[in-house]
Amino acid sequence: MKKFGFGTMRLPLINPEDKKSIDIELVKKMVDEYMAAGFTYFDTAFPYHDQASELAVREALVDRYDRDSFILADKMPTVLVKSAEEYPMYFDLQLEKTNAGYFDYYLMHNMGCDRYDLTSKFNGFEFAMRKKEEGKIKKFGFSFHDDADTLDRILTEHPEVDFVQLQINYLDWDNKIIQSGKCYETAKKHGKPVIVMEPVKGGTLANIPEEAMKLLMDYNPEASPASYALRFAAGLDNVFMVLSGMSNLEQVRENISIMQNPLPLTEEEKSILKQVVDIINRKTAIPCTSCGYCMEVCPKNINIPGLFGVYNNYKINNNFSNMYHNRVVYNRGAAKDCINCRQCMKNCPQHIEIPQHLKDIAVFEK
Repeated sequence: MKKFGFGTMRLPLINPEDKKSIDIELVKKMVDEYMAAGFTYFDTAFPYHDQASELAVREALVDRYDRDSFILADKMPTVLVKSAEEYPMYFDLQLEKTNAGYFDYYLMHNMGCDRYDLTSKFNGFEFAMRKKEEGKIKKFGFSFHDDADTLDRILTEHPEVDFVQLQINYLDWDNKIIQSGKCYETAKKHGKPVIVMEPVKGGTLANIPEEAMKLLMDYNPEASPASYALRFAAGLDNVFMVLSGMSNLEQVRENISIMQNPLPLTEEEKSILKQVVDIINRKTAIPCTSCGYCMEVCPKNINIPGLFGVYNNYKINNNFSNMYHNRVVYNRGAAKDCINCRQCMKNCPQHIEIPQHLKDIAVFEK
């Protein structure tokens, strides 16, 4: 199994304002190029694309390829589960939507201290192990967004899990909140192989500030910023899969070229990336990865990641784009509509002080 996985969280859209309007014909072409290059791992989840990602995976992949020719990962939507009785309902619905028959990899989605307590209360890990015994799950694990101590607790209490999925990238490696490096070492201590998510941090490491870009271009004008991020993740010895959410054929082709034979970073490249981290940390106001979990619980339907993206661009470029802002808030709530209920913060893997940042953005809204 090659080390590069196809993430289906950011598929191409026909209508940018409608996450369900997935361009299936383009996704089919992306899948075909990916498979033709010898890659086989696909990652989806119940909430992706407003619950349309699994259907897109069925149409573009499952219904067009032999089941034993690809590997499919899916996730239990822990944010929606309100009782133990709901696990089989969601699981059976996922099997129906994907038409996959079974899941090669299955995860409890977005474990952290809060989600883990509820999952433990509802015996979610035990449910998954039963499905594994039935052959509906081949390997079971969980995706994780929290600190290393919480990860250590989960892996200590559940040594039966086969793997963990962690947010790992060179920008977050020493981050005191996300703790990519510490979490990686914790998984390694427990002997759990790692799947990497957000290696390019939602595109942040593909679109770095001009000062940082110059450093990389001066070193190697042929290498893209994203290539360094992917090679960083792939070079970790306990990592067996690196996921990348792709939105067009160009991204598929670039990632294939990088991940066919991802060369380890040299010491000089590592030194340059440390300088890049320093530059980005000085420029980026809000460390949002655009996962969208905050929007799942926002009572005002505010496109929080979109607004944060506009604001980060303003901080980097010193130009607040009213055009992009107006598109982000089209038919949705604006930053000024935030009622400070703070539900979004409970769902945020990056632990961002969302209401305060929305206040900062509201200053620009008329």
